[in-house]
Amino acid sequence: MMSSVTTPFSNCSPPYIALAPMEGLMDGHFRELLTAVGGIDHCVTEFIRITKQVYPQRVFKRFSPELNNGGKTRAGTPVHIQLLGSDPHLMAENAAKVAAMGAPAIDLNFGCPAKTVNKSQGGAVLLQWPELIHDITAAVRNAVPSHIPVSAKMRLGFKDKSLALENANALASAGIQWLTVHARTKTEGYKPPAYWDWIARIKQQLTIPVLANGEIWTPENAQQCIKESGSDILMIGRGLVATPDLGLRIKAQHSGLDYQPQSWQQHLQLFRKLADDIQHLNDKQLTDRLKQWLHYFTMQSLEISAVFQQVKRERDKDVFFEKLDQAIIEVEKNPPQREDFKQYQHSGF
Repeated sequence: MMSSVTTPFSNCSPPYIALAPMEGLMDGHFRELLTAVGGIDHCVTEFIRITKQVYPQRVFKRFSPELNNGGKTRAGTPVHIQLLGSDPHLMAENAAKVAAMGAPAIDLNFGCPAKTVNKSQGGAVLLQWPELIHDITAAVRNAVPSHIPVSAKMRLGFKDKSLALENANALASAGIQWLTVHARTKTEGYKPPAYWDWIARIKQQLTIPVLANGEIWTPENAQQCIKESGSDILMIGRGLVATPDLGLRIKAQHSGLDYQPQSWQQHLQLFRKLADDIQHLNDKQLTDRLKQWLHYFTMQSLEISAVFQQVKRERDKDVFFEKLDQAIIEVEKNPPQREDFKQYQHSGF
């Protein structure tokens, strides 16, 4: 049965870059913006939590409006649907339904570290029971048409890494087409470092492709990850939010090509586009969302760090944009100095 399933990696020049799901941030608006920039080979939706029912089509389309466009963003980038849950039967039924709606692939979440998710037996907590994640995955694979790939994402473990290899083998033996490994445990959260060498250990055990995920912020990080993990198939989340053209930068450096990185002004043009796209939100929701992205920008841009300082406490939409415009003018006239970067970077909001 699996012989009819093709993976997207064989037809792409390495490194292959997937856009990671990020709960509360990586929605359809954000995917449209980032895939339009380029350098992203596929996306994965925020997880859809499966608990007590088979969802109607409108729920899946809310998480992935791209289902109305053949499962792709307007830039033509495939968007895979991610499901999270612990009931094999319900997971299978929901996977079959969204596959019938045109999902390019189904991804299973065994990596989310959120306490609310783990308390309801979803995400990384399931890594304590390899047999259960095998059963969930096998049920989904059996329910989804054979030509549609099923993949999984896992962390290195829940409290520790003692079951990392067993979990990887359990998922692979359930029939998935590839495995994404976030190279940290649930307990380690998002704190650096990411243990890319563990991805290499897992990769040695499996015959399916393994995607490397975790702590990739720069082209240099990507090259080191490829070296340590042995995988040139990468999944990046926060790094692409902080630097929207990171995928293009990574691919150019890896191929030895010249590439002119986007300026901070170009990044703010994307920011403006997002603001236009989410005008339906109330003032606090809109400004919170925009400040969230600005905060990620501060990790890589001294200029946007300075801009962020002027707007980070504003909740009124009109005042926010007024101060934003003023701050941009000030920064262009008086660029901040490099020694200020650390101060801006760690100020938070």
